[in-house]
Amino acid sequence: MRTHIVWDWNGTLLSDMAAVVGASNAAFATVGLPPLTLEEYRAQYEIPIPRFYERLLGRAPSPAEWLALDDAFHVKYTELFPGCGLTPGVEALLARWAAGGRSQSVLSMYAHEQLVPAVDAFGLTSHFTRVDGRRGESGGRKAGHLAVHLDALGDGIDRGRTVLIGDAADDAEAALAAGIKSVLYTGGSHTREKLTHLGVPVVDSLAEAVAVAEELAGYDR
Repeated sequence: MRTHIVWDWNGTLLSDMAAVVGASNAAFATVGLPPLTLEEYRAQYEIPIPRFYERLLGRAPSPAEWLALDDAFHVKYTELFPGCGLTPGVEALLARWAAGGRSQSVLSMYAHEQLVPAVDAFGLTSHFTRVDGRRGESGGRKAGHLAVHLDALGDGIDRGRTVLIGDAADDAEAALAAGIKSVLYTGGSHTREKLTHLGVPVVDSLAEAVAVAEELAGYDR
């Protein structure tokens, strides 16, 4: 069984933080919140998303407010998405990993019906054994989705040699619940300070993330 990486998409393989902050600010306007800068966003962000909004509002959003926030975010993100690109070096990293006889997949909380064509549009689909996005309501946590993803991968991977690479505390918590390892990348949704307390490796580049994943998985070059 092969060493395997489960990649996060938004904020990890996809460099989309400008679009995320722009979409978030459009959402905030629906409830009278002021816009955030990128660094303010990264310092405040958390999952599940309703808790993030609660932190900013000082109270839980009402059901109607949550729907307005969520709708405004996704409309604006879709508008801004064409300006997003891959994190520098992604194509070479994915190709090198696959060339070594190892496998990789994508699991994202981006809606499945939007994720699949997005990954394909960047020419990356052939690198992955599976590409899974969120099925169901937005705003939740990744752990349940990761469990389903790993079950679908089945016996083709060794969970003891499987590493999730993501950019959020929720990625590490999902990996822990699934019994796999994780590496967190500081170029996405969280500041380094919000990741270092989780007890998993925290890195500043995806190249470093892959190198650490190899060490964690015990890959023999």
